[in-house]
Amino acid sequence: MQSHPSRARFPPPSSSSEPNEIPTVYSFLQPSIFAPRPKPQPQPPLPAPPHDPAPRKSLAASDVAALEDDLLAAVADDRSDNAWLAFKTLAAASSSLSPPAAAALVSHLAAAQHRLGLKRAFAAAVFLLEKSPHAAPLPEAALGALFSSLAAAGSVAPALALARAMLGSGRRLPAFAVWGHPLIELTRADASAFAAFLKVFEEACKLVVGEKSPAAAAGMRPDLASCNAVLAGCCRSLGSVVDAERVLETMSAVGVSPDVESFGCLAFLYAWRGVPSRVDELDKLLDALGFSKKGFFKNLVGGHLKAGSFESVSSVILRALKEARVKDSNAFDEESYSEVTQCFIDNGRVKELAQLIIQAQEIEITQQSLSVEDSVGFGIVNACIELGLLNKAHSILDEMTAQGASVGLGVYSSILKAYCKEQKTAEAGQLVAEISSAGLRLDASSYDNLIDASMTAHDFQSAFALFKEMREARLPELRTSYLTIMTGLTENNQPGLMASFLDSVVDDPRIEVAAHDWNSIIHAFAKVGRLEDAKRTYRRMVFLRFEPNNQTYLSLINGYVSVEKYFNVLILWTEVRRKGAEFNHELIDAFLYALVKGGFFDMAMQVIEKAQECKIYVDKWRHKQAFMETHKKLKVAKLRKRNFRKMEALIAFKNWAGLNT
Repeated sequence: MQSHPSRARFPPPSSSSEPNEIPTVYSFLQPSIFAPRPKPQPQPPLPAPPHDPAPRKSLAASDVAALEDDLLAAVADDRSDNAWLAFKTLAAASSSLSPPAAAALVSHLAAAQHRLGLKRAFAAAVFLLEKSPHAAPLPEAALGALFSSLAAAGSVAPALALARAMLGSGRRLPAFAVWGHPLIELTRADASAFAAFLKVFEEACKLVVGEKSPAAAAGMRPDLASCNAVLAGCCRSLGSVVDAERVLETMSAVGVSPDVESFGCLAFLYAWRGVPSRVDELDKLLDALGFSKKGFFKNLVGGHLKAGSFESVSSVILRALKEARVKDSNAFDEESYSEVTQCFIDNGRVKELAQLIIQAQEIEITQQSLSVEDSVGFGIVNACIELGLLNKAHSILDEMTAQGASVGLGVYSSILKAYCKEQKTAEAGQLVAEISSAGLRLDASSYDNLIDASMTAHDFQSAFALFKEMREARLPELRTSYLTIMTGLTENNQPGLMASFLDSVVDDPRIEVAAHDWNSIIHAFAKVGRLEDAKRTYRRMVFLRFEPNNQTYLSLINGYVSVEKYFNVLILWTEVRRKGAEFNHELIDAFLYALVKGGFFDMAMQVIEKAQECKIYVDKWRHKQAFMETHKKLKVAKLRKRNFRKMEALIAFKNWAGLNT
């Protein structure tokens, strides 16, 4: 008895059915087309019925055309049930659809976001492939849409059944990308499903080889990426040497040449399955072809890890290090070191990791061009840290020390990096001391990271100590760490520390101290009201022959105004004027405002004259307001008796500001 359509279910992707049990069902009359059927039991033959109780009736050409028009109209209006009914009527009468109508129906049903639509699309496609008289009953685009929808739904069995129907129809295959790519993605994670797909792949390639038209064969042929994906499935999922080598033969038969990725897959497989003779053959072949061995070594390590052959893993890493050429300097990436480290630690092999690093250091010490980040020790310890196993990184360090080995900079550097990231500046400082006592020398990048971490943690003294060590190590590049310290002190309002730090490095030619560094300190002092320190810094700046600029003077003026020390502004004006500085609007305005507030009108008029001389616009209203706020009750008559010159300056200013009108 047939099941009700509403009860039909997709099989789970990891179906327990054997690959050869996946049904190739094309009849749209069976609503449970996606369900695997039990193996048929042999039954005695039944006598033939005396007559067919429901003979099929053929349709007139006009009726066929009308039904097809109805189907197309239903598709256009998104009436799936009506389109399906029209198709069923045509199929029941053994009438087929034209390719355009078939494409419209299957594409429409495949795009539906429910299982019934996919079931119908599948049934229609298989029926058309096996029953339609057209040479190409279903265009590639429609087939591709259906395969993609089946892959998106995780429907392995129907997708493979559709591919078998396509192969068995006796028609020319569509492009491999149309159906092969979705099937690869659908089956790559399931070994049993992939084994079933592998048979389909081989059948398709036989059809490519047997195709007489070179152009048609080229259109049907899988590309290199697809072949590599199939080969990877054999090597990494099935672990089958026989299947992998058969795929390699198939590639040769269809005219697809293997590449580095192909050989990498085989290296993984041969290492996993313990076939050293094949590994040697691959090794020689890569040398003969002049290919890079980075992928070869990486895959060998992966295969040996899969097999649990830890000695072989170490052997391959050391060999890769010995044979490294300049262009292949980093044979293993973070992913490789992560896999190695995780597998060794999971199996309690910390001691072996330490031994591997020790042996690697003996080779690396002869390779002057190898950077710290490319060392095996750095890779393994950094992998520990990235995996959240900082304690294991310490264990490796302790194990190396226990074995009496010198710890390479790569091991230290990676742990230092972790301390920086976690802002553990005290531990980092202690480790730096150990590095120094071991006679090793950190590079500028390591110091930069440490100093940045110290400043972020507000551990300024550690930053100063590290910078001092950096200078004493005679590293040529100090600028980055210098700026990190200065910026951090500025942001944390530490002008005193800024001044002492700058004074300690000002003579170092590697730093290139400039006027803006002094300006930062002066501005910071002025901002917190420490005007004497700001003035002292300014004098120090001038003494060391750094040329003050407008920003220097503006910071001082604003600081003096904030504490109403206008006489200091007067002294500064005299000095700046004598130096012949280049004035701008901001500086003129700041000087004039401060001198008006302080009541130094003779100097204020000098500023006004300088503005006129330099053709600098001055906002009279601002300074008029400053006068009214401070000197509104000042009388010219009183000044006449005490200071005639000051009285004249006051009158001149009031005339300029429009206060006498």
